[in-house]
Amino acid sequence: MSYSVTESSSRQKWIAGTLVILYAVITLVPLGWIMITGFKTPPDSISYPPKVFFEPSVEGYVNLFTTRTRVSKETLESLPPPTNFAEEIVRNREMVIAGPSKFGQRFMNSVIIGFGSTFLSVFLGTLAAYAFSRFKIPLADDLLFFILSTRMMPPIAVAIPIFLMYRNLGLSDTHLGMILLYTAVNISLAVWLLKGFIDEIPREYEDAALIDGYTRFQAFYKVVLPQAATGIASTAIFCLIFSWNEYAFAVLLTSGTAQTAPPFIPTIIGVGGLDWPAVAAGATLFLIPVMIFTIMLRKHLLRGITFGAVRK
Repeated sequence: MSYSVTESSSRQKWIAGTLVILYAVITLVPLGWIMITGFKTPPDSISYPPKVFFEPSVEGYVNLFTTRTRVSKETLESLPPPTNFAEEIVRNREMVIAGPSKFGQRFMNSVIIGFGSTFLSVFLGTLAAYAFSRFKIPLADDLLFFILSTRMMPPIAVAIPIFLMYRNLGLSDTHLGMILLYTAVNISLAVWLLKGFIDEIPREYEDAALIDGYTRFQAFYKVVLPQAATGIASTAIFCLIFSWNEYAFAVLLTSGTAQTAPPFIPTIIGVGGLDWPAVAAGATLFLIPVMIFTIMLRKHLLRGITFGAVRK
């Protein structure tokens, strides 16, 4: 019996498929459990053994978007009937809604800072990568290594200097300050990834455009950028994931106005203890924008990972 060198046997495909499915299940179980916990009641969320089958409730989402306070039974009985399901759920716990929570504002801060820094990182990274790829720059290898080294630096090593610098410049707890900081961290990754993509684009395309009368910028904009779209999309996903999930700098440099969701979600405390359904609901909602962004660009991501892997 002869075997192909390039094509896997049916047994190898079966084993590989089984391992992929097993890995996917192991990876998705924690996410699924978080989503399920968001629809539990506080007692069900801490029950032992853990409840897999339970009566669904939106109490976690109500607690996430509201601020509640406990009142006496006499005060509760003196109040008019609840006007919506949220008030009814809260009153069943002998509490009343005191006002909206800050989760919506913190979530919008994450959107502004995450997508703003991603745009800046990809924009500046594309320009720098094009320059390194197409022009002769003195000490280019040393500069690229220096750019990459900033990514290797642990955040705690520069946390105090950045805190003092931001306080003196008035950038503490501001959207601009966080966008600039995340851009500075992400730009090294953007330059290195995009340089590899642009290197794979033949220079002859630009030479032909220049001969046809295009300026250098027009050749870059109309020839290089469309062909580098795959790399740009892949880089944007990685930059957004970092900016979206970053915790250390967000805790140190923000407290109110520009605080993002990651440092806010763990502080969701219910009356009488930690409200796990509300925490799970916040984590679930926090995952959705990155999931949508990644799904929208999934084709570019898959092509971007393998771009340049096979040379003709």
